[in-house]
Amino acid sequence: MKAIASGELLIDFNSVSTDEAGYPTLEGHPGGATINCLATLRNFGAEAAFIGKAGNDAFGKMLQHTIRQLGIDTTNVLLTEEAFTTLAFVTLDETGDREFSFARKPGADLLLRFEEIDLSVFDGADVFHFGTVSMTKEPSRETTKKLVEYARSKGILIGYDPNLRKNLWDNLEDAREQMLWGLSQADVVKISDEEIEFLFGLEPEEGAQKILDLYHVKLVYATCGAKGCYYNNRKVQGFMPAMKGIHVIDTCGAGDIFGGSAMFRFLQHGKEASELTKDDLDDITHFASTAAGLSTQKHGGISSIPALSDVLRAL
Repeated sequence: MKAIASGELLIDFNSVSTDEAGYPTLEGHPGGATINCLATLRNFGAEAAFIGKAGNDAFGKMLQHTIRQLGIDTTNVLLTEEAFTTLAFVTLDETGDREFSFARKPGADLLLRFEEIDLSVFDGADVFHFGTVSMTKEPSRETTKKLVEYARSKGILIGYDPNLRKNLWDNLEDAREQMLWGLSQADVVKISDEEIEFLFGLEPEEGAQKILDLYHVKLVYATCGAKGCYYNNRKVQGFMPAMKGIHVIDTCGAGDIFGGSAMFRFLQHGKEASELTKDDLDDITHFASTAAGLSTQKHGGISSIPALSDVLRAL
């Protein structure tokens, strides 16, 4: 099983406490939606390679080192002098839900160019995963689209998570256009209830069906945070409640970890997405919901990915 992902590479500064005036004490963690997803696949045993760019600064070097230590191929994890590594400052409300503030004008991740990439990394890959944070500006937008096109030409499964961050877009109509382009390219989609509302003005279950009606997507996971996840592959549809009985500290990265866990379990089944049965999809979403739930007990994205043994024990 081999997975590739491309996208933003950044440092999340997570709020671990606040002073009397409400100012946070921040703790740095490696992150970025697509690398969180890929690191989850790698953590559970998949071969993995990442495509992205960070600054040639202390944070960028830390990120490159961290990814390499995880056993992820870093051939295409590039460092640049053109811009600083992107930073995301994550503050939390009383329920652990996140609000993001970005230092990215531009961040190094936006400067990835297609001609810099060693495409041999795609050899033998089963899935290519992308999102839209890398599509907010050029040249990384064009690079992302070319990577998707290249992966499709190789017959590789395309996984997609829109991962909408409204404050990264100059124009929300542009955000909508790029998110819909992503849906038009994907085979397997993980999308949140908020993103479905933004795109279609629908409830999650209806939104998942609409995506299948409009696009060639084969499988949709429509996640609803602490409530759970709807799934639909045209053949069967259903709902898996989120993991209960846990003390949530930080939800940062939980959706990405759900996506990576679901993709790992899906690839383990060895079936086409359209052929998965209700039992298969219940197994996949139960596994993913458990992994995501466990991740909320720690701060950070990559830092909060649970061990496979812990997920299996919780199941």
